[in-house]
Amino acid sequence: TIQGSIVRAYDLLNERGLKASGEEIHRISHCLIAHPDAELADIKKAYSHPQALGQSREWLEKHGIEAVNFYDTAGSVKWIKENDVKDAAGVASAQAAETYGMKILAKGIETNPENYTRFIEIGYKEPEPTGVDKTILAFIVQHRPGTLVGALKEFSERGVNLEKIESRPRVGKPWEYIFFIEIAGHIKDDVILEALEGLKDHTLYLKHLGSYSRA
Repeated sequence: TIQGSIVRAYDLLNERGLKASGEEIHRISHCLIAHPDAELADIKKAYSHPQALGQSREWLEKHGIEAVNFYDTAGSVKWIKENDVKDAAGVASAQAAETYGMKILAKGIETNPENYTRFIEIGYKEPEPTGVDKTILAFIVQHRPGTLVGALKEFSERGVNLEKIESRPRVGKPWEYIFFIEIAGHIKDDVILEALEGLKDHTLYLKHLGSYSRA
């Protein structure tokens, strides 16, 4: 999202047996959704996923509404309905208001009109190469100076574009990290296979998390 990655998604992809098999990019529009009897002047707090709250921060601050993190966008609307809350609202899609029979107090409250989110499709089957692919990898580098630089050079020296990099702490290993990268190309491309062979010289752990056609 424009607020950054939902990094827990990388953790789950690394932990489970599924692989990324596609991606879709959607325009996201947020609404302030409340109890049918509530008015905007009644709302003191807004509940939603941190990403949605971050994308709507300016509007909420302008209206003096406190942002409160919740596990899910639509889930916040459901919670407000189930608890008959009238002084708080959820930040979610218009579909959530329709699903739970709630009231939209304001539409399009996101700060950036170019508010797009990329969704990764997951599955057990790996799509065949298309020529316009992306690959996601997870790896842990050896504990030597320059190993991360050396690992990334395996791609740059072969002309493979590094499109994204994230780091996540290793559970039970303080100050150690798993790196997640997205590169241009498919796992079946010869140049990617060569780069992965070279990458093994720099890593303690290496896992392919999926290859798919870019949106």
